[in-house]
Amino acid sequence: MIIRRERRTDFAAIKRVVAEAFKSEVEADLVDRIRESPQYRPDLSFVAVDGGEVVGHVMIDGCVVRNSQGERPIVMLSPLAVSPSRHGRGIGRSLIAVALGAAEDAGESLVVLEGDPAFYVKSGFVFAGDYGLSLPIPDWAPPEAAQVYLLRGYDPADSSLRGDVVYPAAFDGLG
Repeated sequence: MIIRRERRTDFAAIKRVVAEAFKSEVEADLVDRIRESPQYRPDLSFVAVDGGEVVGHVMIDGCVVRNSQGERPIVMLSPLAVSPSRHGRGIGRSLIAVALGAAEDAGESLVVLEGDPAFYVKSGFVFAGDYGLSLPIPDWAPPEAAQVYLLRGYDPADSSLRGDVVYPAAFDGLG
C-alpha cells in the first residue's frame, strides 16, 4: 500500500470509497463541496492505494476559530474514509499520520475534528474542550467527539487558538 496526495484522476474512486465507508452520499458530496471551496488544501488531501485501487482517503481543510479577538484560520481533518473491506488494517491511522505530518510541514498549529474518540485517541487526538476549543458537534454525538491534535507550532499562550470552531460554508446544510 502507498499513500500519496490525491489527484484529479482519483476523484471518482474517492467518492466511491467515501460513500461506501459512510453508507451515505452526504459525506461523498461534502468532499466535492470542499474541493470547490477556498478552504480546499490539495497539499493536505491524501489517498491510500493498494494494488492500483484507491482504498482510503483523508483531507485536511480550512476552518476558523472565532473568539472576541476575531477569527483565526486553522485546519480540520474531515472526512476520513477507508473501504469497509479494508477496515482493521491500519489504513486510517496511516492516512491520519501522513496528513498530520503534512499539516505540521505546512506550519499549522493544530488540527481539529469531530469523530469517535476511541478511534482518534490512537492517533494522538485529545478532547478539544481541554484546550479551550468548542466544535459544533451534532446532538447525537458525545462532547468528547470534539477533538484536537496539537502540532509543533502550537503555542498554549496564543489566545487566538481558543474559541468556537466555525466550519466552512461547504458544511452548510449537511444532513
